[in-house]
Amino acid sequence: MHEKERHRIILSAIQGKPVATVQEMVELTDSSEATIRRDIATLHVQKKLRRVRGGAESISPPQFVGLAGRPFSVNETINMAQKRAIAVKAADLCDDGDPIIINGGTTTFQMVHPLAMKRCQVFTNSFPIAEHLLKHSKNTIMLSGGTIYREQNIILSPFDNDVTRNFYAKRMFMGAQGLSPLGLMEADPLLIQAEQKLINQADELVVLVDASKLKKRSSLILCPLSRITKVITDDGIDDKSAAMLEAAGIELIIAERGRGAARVSPEPLAAG
Repeated sequence: MHEKERHRIILSAIQGKPVATVQEMVELTDSSEATIRRDIATLHVQKKLRRVRGGAESISPPQFVGLAGRPFSVNETINMAQKRAIAVKAADLCDDGDPIIINGGTTTFQMVHPLAMKRCQVFTNSFPIAEHLLKHSKNTIMLSGGTIYREQNIILSPFDNDVTRNFYAKRMFMGAQGLSPLGLMEADPLLIQAEQKLINQADELVVLVDASKLKKRSSLILCPLSRITKVITDDGIDDKSAAMLEAAGIELIIAERGRGAARVSPEPLAAG
Protein backbone atom coordinates (compact mmCIF):
# COMPACT_ATOMS: atom_id res chain seq x y z
CA MET A 1 0.00 0.00 0.00
CA HIS A 2 1.30 3.46 -0.92
CA GLU A 3 2.40 5.83 1.85
CA LYS A 4 -0.30 8.41 1.04
CA GLU A 5 -3.00 5.75 1.25
CA ARG A 6 -1.68 4.50 4.60
CA HIS A 7 -1.65 8.05 5.95
CA ARG A 8 -5.24 8.57 4.84
CA ILE A 9 -6.34 5.37 6.59
CA ILE A 10 -4.44 6.25 9.78
CA LEU A 11 -5.97 9.73 9.92
CA SER A 12 -9.39 8.25 9.30
CA ALA A 13 -8.90 5.66 12.06
CA ILE A 14 -8.02 8.20 14.72
CA GLN A 15 -11.08 10.29 13.92
CA GLY A 16 -13.36 7.42 14.82
CA LYS A 17 -12.11 6.87 18.39
CA PRO A 18 -10.19 8.64 21.17
CA VAL A 19 -7.02 6.58 20.57
CA ALA A 20 -6.09 4.19 17.74
CA THR A 21 -3.45 1.58 18.59
CA VAL A 22 -0.51 0.60 16.41
CA GLN A 23 -1.90 -2.94 16.14
CA GLU A 24 -5.27 -1.66 14.89
CA MET A 25 -3.54 0.38 12.19
CA VAL A 26 -1.36 -2.59 11.22
CA GLU A 27 -4.54 -4.61 10.58
CA LEU A 28 -6.28 -1.78 8.73
CA THR A 29 -3.39 -1.20 6.34
CA ASP A 30 -1.85 -4.71 6.17
CA SER A 31 1.50 -3.09 6.95
CA SER A 32 4.27 -3.89 9.42
CA GLU A 33 4.44 -2.40 12.91
CA ALA A 34 7.68 -0.61 12.03
CA THR A 35 6.05 1.02 8.98
CA ILE A 36 3.07 2.22 11.04
CA ARG A 37 5.34 3.68 13.72
CA ARG A 38 7.26 5.61 11.04
CA ASP A 39 3.98 6.85 9.57
CA ILE A 40 2.76 8.00 12.99
CA ALA A 41 6.05 9.82 13.58
CA THR A 42 5.78 11.56 10.19
CA LEU A 43 2.18 12.64 10.77
CA HIS A 44 3.06 13.79 14.28
CA VAL A 45 5.77 16.10 12.91
CA GLN A 46 3.26 17.40 10.33
CA LYS A 47 0.87 18.11 13.24
CA LYS A 48 -1.85 15.96 11.69
CA LEU A 49 -2.11 13.73 14.77
CA ARG A 50 -0.65 13.36 18.25
CA ARG A 51 1.67 10.43 18.93
CA VAL A 52 0.91 8.63 22.21
CA ARG A 53 2.25 5.49 23.86
CA GLY A 54 1.17 2.49 21.76
CA GLY A 55 -0.60 4.48 19.07
CA ALA A 56 -1.94 7.89 18.10
CA GLU A 57 -4.83 10.22 18.86
CA SER A 58 -6.61 12.94 16.96
CA ILE A 59 -5.60 16.55 17.54
CA SER A 60 -9.35 17.30 17.43
CA PRO A 61 -11.06 14.47 19.38
CA PRO A 62 -14.29 13.10 17.85
CA GLN A 63 -17.65 14.29 19.15
CA PHE A 64 -18.80 10.67 19.40
CA VAL A 65 -17.07 7.32 19.08
CA GLY A 66 -17.31 5.73 15.66
CA LEU A 67 -17.54 2.08 14.62
CA ALA A 68 -14.74 -0.46 14.63
CA GLY A 69 -13.42 -1.65 11.26
CA ARG A 70 -12.13 -0.22 8.01
CA PRO A 71 -13.83 2.86 6.49
CA PHE A 72 -16.21 2.29 3.54
CA SER A 73 -13.84 4.22 1.25
CA VAL A 74 -11.05 1.74 1.98
CA ASN A 75 -13.12 -1.44 1.78
CA GLU A 76 -14.64 -0.49 -1.57
CA THR A 77 -11.21 -0.72 -3.22
CA ILE A 78 -10.55 -4.30 -2.01
CA ASN A 79 -11.48 -7.40 -4.08
CA MET A 80 -13.74 -5.40 -6.36
CA ALA A 81 -14.03 -8.01 -9.14
CA GLN A 82 -15.18 -10.61 -6.63
CA LYS A 83 -17.67 -8.24 -5.01
CA ARG A 84 -19.25 -7.33 -8.36
CA ALA A 85 -19.66 -10.97 -9.36
CA ILE A 86 -21.15 -11.85 -5.96
CA ALA A 87 -23.58 -8.91 -6.13
CA VAL A 88 -24.88 -9.97 -9.56
CA LYS A 89 -25.75 -13.42 -8.19
CA ALA A 90 -27.45 -11.82 -5.19
CA ALA A 91 -29.60 -9.59 -7.40
CA ASP A 92 -30.58 -12.64 -9.47
CA LEU A 93 -32.45 -13.89 -6.40
CA CYS A 94 -34.71 -10.83 -6.43
CA ASP A 95 -37.96 -10.63 -8.38
CA ASP A 96 -40.09 -7.56 -9.05
CA GLY A 97 -42.24 -6.77 -6.03
CA ASP A 98 -40.03 -8.63 -3.53
CA PRO A 99 -39.58 -6.93 -0.14
CA ILE A 100 -35.86 -7.13 0.66
CA ILE A 101 -33.42 -5.76 3.22
CA ILE A 102 -29.94 -4.73 2.09
CA ASN A 103 -27.52 -4.16 4.93
CA GLY A 104 -24.84 -1.52 4.40
CA GLY A 105 -21.45 -2.65 3.11
CA THR A 106 -19.18 -2.49 0.09
CA THR A 107 -20.20 -5.91 -1.28
CA THR A 108 -23.93 -5.28 -0.85
CA PHE A 109 -23.48 -1.83 -2.40
CA GLN A 110 -22.53 -3.52 -5.68
CA MET A 111 -26.10 -4.89 -5.84
CA VAL A 112 -27.36 -1.42 -6.82
CA HIS A 113 -26.24 -1.85 -10.44
CA PRO A 114 -28.11 -5.09 -11.31
CA LEU A 115 -31.06 -3.97 -9.15
CA ALA A 116 -31.46 -0.86 -11.30
CA MET A 117 -33.47 -2.99 -13.75
CA LYS A 118 -35.88 -4.28 -11.09
CA ARG A 119 -38.77 -2.97 -9.01
CA CYS A 120 -38.33 -4.27 -5.48
CA GLN A 121 -39.31 -2.88 -2.10
CA VAL A 122 -35.92 -2.13 -0.55
CA PHE A 123 -35.27 -1.42 3.12
CA THR A 124 -31.69 -0.39 3.83
CA ASN A 125 -29.51 1.24 6.49
CA SER A 126 -27.02 2.35 3.85
CA PHE A 127 -27.09 5.95 2.68
CA PRO A 128 -25.11 5.23 -0.55
CA ILE A 129 -27.38 2.29 -1.49
CA ALA A 130 -30.53 4.34 -0.89
CA GLU A 131 -29.18 7.34 -2.81
CA HIS A 132 -28.09 5.31 -5.84
CA LEU A 133 -31.32 3.31 -6.13
CA LEU A 134 -33.38 6.46 -5.67
CA LYS A 135 -31.59 8.15 -8.57
CA HIS A 136 -31.12 5.22 -10.93
CA SER A 137 -33.99 2.78 -10.44
CA LYS A 138 -37.74 2.34 -9.96
CA ASN A 139 -37.33 0.43 -6.69
CA THR A 140 -39.27 1.63 -3.65
CA ILE A 141 -36.76 2.74 -0.99
CA MET A 142 -37.16 2.84 2.79
CA LEU A 143 -34.36 4.02 5.09
CA SER A 144 -33.85 3.05 8.71
CA GLY A 145 -33.62 5.81 11.29
CA GLY A 146 -30.67 6.59 13.54
CA THR A 147 -27.21 8.09 13.51
CA ILE A 148 -25.22 8.29 10.26
CA TYR A 149 -21.70 6.92 10.71
CA ARG A 150 -19.79 8.74 7.99
CA GLU A 151 -16.76 6.44 7.78
CA GLN A 152 -18.90 3.34 7.17
CA ASN A 153 -21.72 5.21 5.35
CA ILE A 154 -24.27 3.40 7.50
CA ILE A 155 -27.27 4.42 9.60
CA LEU A 156 -27.64 2.70 12.98
CA SER A 157 -30.06 3.02 15.87
CA PRO A 158 -29.73 1.37 19.30
CA PHE A 159 -33.46 1.76 19.98
CA ASP A 160 -36.02 -1.03 19.67
CA ASN A 161 -38.89 1.22 18.62
CA ASP A 162 -37.49 2.33 15.27
CA VAL A 163 -39.06 1.69 11.85
CA THR A 164 -37.18 -1.61 11.39
CA ARG A 165 -39.80 -3.74 13.13
CA ASN A 166 -42.52 -2.50 10.76
CA PHE A 167 -40.88 -3.95 7.64
CA TYR A 168 -41.16 -7.58 6.52
CA ALA A 169 -38.58 -8.96 4.08
CA LYS A 170 -38.51 -12.09 2.00
CA ARG A 171 -34.72 -11.95 2.12
CA MET A 172 -32.01 -9.97 3.86
CA PHE A 173 -28.69 -9.47 2.09
CA MET A 174 -25.62 -8.66 4.15
CA GLY A 175 -21.85 -8.87 4.24
CA ALA A 176 -19.72 -9.76 7.25
CA GLN A 177 -16.38 -9.21 8.92
CA GLY A 178 -15.82 -12.95 8.86
CA LEU A 179 -17.51 -16.34 8.67
CA SER A 180 -16.47 -19.30 10.82
CA PRO A 181 -17.92 -22.57 12.19
CA LEU A 182 -19.26 -20.49 15.10
CA GLY A 183 -21.24 -18.23 12.80
CA LEU A 184 -21.35 -14.79 11.20
CA MET A 185 -18.87 -12.35 12.71
CA GLU A 186 -18.83 -8.57 13.04
CA ALA A 187 -16.40 -6.05 14.51
CA ASP A 188 -18.58 -3.68 16.53
CA PRO A 189 -21.22 -4.20 19.27
CA LEU A 190 -23.49 -1.48 17.87
CA LEU A 191 -23.43 -3.16 14.46
CA ILE A 192 -24.39 -6.45 16.12
CA GLN A 193 -27.31 -4.83 17.93
CA ALA A 194 -28.68 -3.08 14.84
CA GLU A 195 -28.17 -6.02 12.46
CA GLN A 196 -29.86 -8.52 14.77
CA LYS A 197 -33.01 -6.42 14.56
CA LEU A 198 -32.85 -6.49 10.76
CA ILE A 199 -32.25 -10.24 10.62
CA ASN A 200 -35.37 -10.83 12.73
CA GLN A 201 -37.50 -9.15 10.03
CA ALA A 202 -36.46 -11.49 7.18
CA ASP A 203 -37.47 -15.03 6.25
CA GLU A 204 -34.13 -15.79 4.61
CA LEU A 205 -30.63 -14.51 5.37
CA VAL A 206 -28.29 -14.34 2.37
CA VAL A 207 -24.65 -13.59 3.19
CA LEU A 208 -22.38 -11.99 0.58
CA VAL A 209 -18.69 -12.53 1.32
CA ASP A 210 -15.61 -12.80 -0.87
CA ALA A 211 -13.51 -15.88 -0.16
CA SER A 212 -11.02 -13.98 2.02
CA LYS A 213 -13.74 -13.40 4.65
CA LEU A 214 -14.03 -17.15 5.22
CA LYS A 215 -10.55 -17.06 6.74
CA LYS A 216 -11.05 -13.94 8.86
CA ARG A 217 -12.22 -13.91 12.45
CA SER A 218 -13.65 -11.34 14.86
CA SER A 219 -14.39 -11.36 18.58
CA LEU A 220 -18.14 -10.82 18.10
CA ILE A 221 -20.66 -13.32 16.71
CA LEU A 222 -23.79 -11.91 15.10
CA CYS A 223 -25.66 -15.19 14.51
CA PRO A 224 -24.98 -18.93 14.17
CA LEU A 225 -24.59 -20.65 10.81
CA SER A 226 -28.00 -22.24 11.31
CA ARG A 227 -29.66 -18.84 10.75
CA ILE A 228 -28.04 -18.41 7.31
CA THR A 229 -29.99 -19.62 4.27
CA LYS A 230 -27.47 -18.95 1.50
CA VAL A 231 -23.86 -17.82 1.18
CA ILE A 232 -22.70 -16.22 -2.06
CA THR A 233 -18.94 -16.10 -2.49
CA ASP A 234 -16.34 -16.17 -5.27
CA ASP A 235 -14.42 -19.03 -6.86
CA GLY A 236 -11.47 -18.48 -4.53
CA ILE A 237 -13.22 -20.44 -1.77
CA ASP A 238 -11.27 -23.46 -0.53
CA ASP A 239 -12.70 -26.96 -0.09
CA LYS A 240 -12.57 -26.79 3.72
CA SER A 241 -14.71 -23.62 3.86
CA ALA A 242 -17.16 -25.00 1.30
CA ALA A 243 -17.52 -28.21 3.32
CA MET A 244 -18.10 -26.20 6.50
CA LEU A 245 -21.01 -24.31 4.94
CA GLU A 246 -22.57 -27.31 3.25
CA ALA A 247 -22.35 -29.33 6.49
CA ALA A 248 -24.37 -26.57 8.16
CA GLY A 249 -27.11 -26.99 5.53
CA ILE A 250 -26.35 -23.67 3.84
CA GLU A 251 -26.91 -23.34 0.10
CA LEU A 252 -23.59 -22.24 -1.40
CA ILE A 253 -23.59 -20.11 -4.55
CA ILE A 254 -20.21 -19.48 -6.16
CA ALA A 255 -19.86 -16.51 -8.48
CA GLU A 256 -17.07 -16.90 -11.01
CA ARG A 257 -15.15 -13.71 -11.63
CA GLY A 258 -15.53 -12.41 -15.14
CA ARG A 259 -18.26 -14.93 -16.01
CA GLY A 260 -22.00 -14.96 -15.79
CA ALA A 261 -22.19 -18.53 -14.51
CA ALA A 262 -22.37 -19.64 -10.92
CA ARG A 263 -21.95 -23.00 -9.29
CA VAL A 264 -24.64 -23.85 -6.77
CA SER A 265 -24.37 -26.58 -4.17
CA PRO A 266 -27.24 -29.06 -3.91
CA GLU A 267 -30.13 -28.07 -1.66
CA PRO A 268 -29.92 -29.89 1.70
CA LEU A 269 -32.38 -32.79 1.93
CA ALA A 270 -35.38 -32.20 4.15
CA ALA A 271 -35.44 -34.24 7.35
CA GLY A 272 -37.81 -37.17 7.52
